[in-house]
Amino acid sequence: MVARPVSHLLRSRCLLRRPQNTQAFSTRGSLRAADHGNHYDPPTGWLFGVKPGQKYEKEGWEGIWYYGFIGSLLAAGVAYVFKPDTSIQTWALEEARRRLEAEGILEDPEKAQK
Repeated sequence: MVARPVSHLLRSRCLLRRPQNTQAFSTRGSLRAADHGNHYDPPTGWLFGVKPGQKYEKEGWEGIWYYGFIGSLLAAGVAYVFKPDTSIQTWALEEARRRLEAEGILEDPEKAQK
């Protein structure tokens, strides 16, 4: 049995391949079942779709959303400011002070004031 060189195998693989689609994906003219047409809005030059000189009219949900969002930020800020201190450094400082007061090395601040 004669072994074929690698170049012959590569050439035969290339000949068996189907040609790739030369048409780009975005240029296909066929519509799919889920496509509802073109939804592109061309630019009008107006900021947020409001003509110059006209007053912006708020939608019904905007006021509720603004008050709710700002109110929740304020509530979160108050909760953050008044949250209990649970850091390990604070606990270790209090524990060290308590042990030193129990051993008599550090004076109790309440007894020192009286």
